[in-house]
Amino acid sequence: MGRGDLSDDQWAALAPLLPVAEVGRPSVGRRRLIDGIRWRVRTGAPWRDLPT
Repeated sequence: MGRGDLSDDQWAALAPLLPVAEVGRPSVGRRRLIDGIRWRVRTGAPWRDLPT
């Protein structure tokens, strides 16, 4: 878990609020996606500089 990533308690509160796709491929790694978006907003870095 990175320094700015969501804690388990924060994720438990957020996960039920996210939409669930009814059609198509199921989403994998939603927590990692949210952490990446939060990192991008916090740092102001370009998307191409997202850590792997």
